[in-house]
Amino acid sequence: MNIGVISMRYARALINSAVALNEEEHVYADMMTLSNSYIQVPDLRITIDNPMLSNDKKEKVLYTAMGKDACELSKKFIRLVLKEDRQSTLQFMAASYITLYRKQKNIIRGKLTTAVQVSQDTEDKLKQMVMSRTKGTVDFQTEVDPSIIGGFILEYDTYRMDASVKNSLQKVLVRLKK
Repeated sequence: MNIGVISMRYARALINSAVALNEEEHVYADMMTLSNSYIQVPDLRITIDNPMLSNDKKEKVLYTAMGKDACELSKKFIRLVLKEDRQSTLQFMAASYITLYRKQKNIIRGKLTTAVQVSQDTEDKLKQMVMSRTKGTVDFQTEVDPSIIGGFILEYDTYRMDASVKNSLQKVLVRLKK
């Protein structure tokens, strides 16, 4: 069976349970922490997929990877995944839950890249602009990238606005080559 299908089925079941218990935000935080743990600690996946490690030890490792404040529903979910021997897709299940939660709550991910650090006021104005256009909540991330020389790059949903000096210079270079 397809990993995407399996992970989405488990994620849907988890979000339905979380909604029924009014725990969706707490489970979202747990799945975000777990997903970040998989990204930051590549050996976590190897450890969890190790057939020589008992499920009890895997359970403890995963509880640690979710953080000390993991809710009981998230812990039950981990036990179910281990019982059903689906731990190899757990990372994808967490990512699928995050996607479903964001879709349900109309949360759009946005990213602002600038050449220098911008003020909180400027960041808030851009965030408000994105929120007014998308009619949803924006999970905004800022990044400083001196290689763009100046200006900014704003990305959200499928929209990308590149108003960087680097991009402008590249366009001029293309025109000159013609």
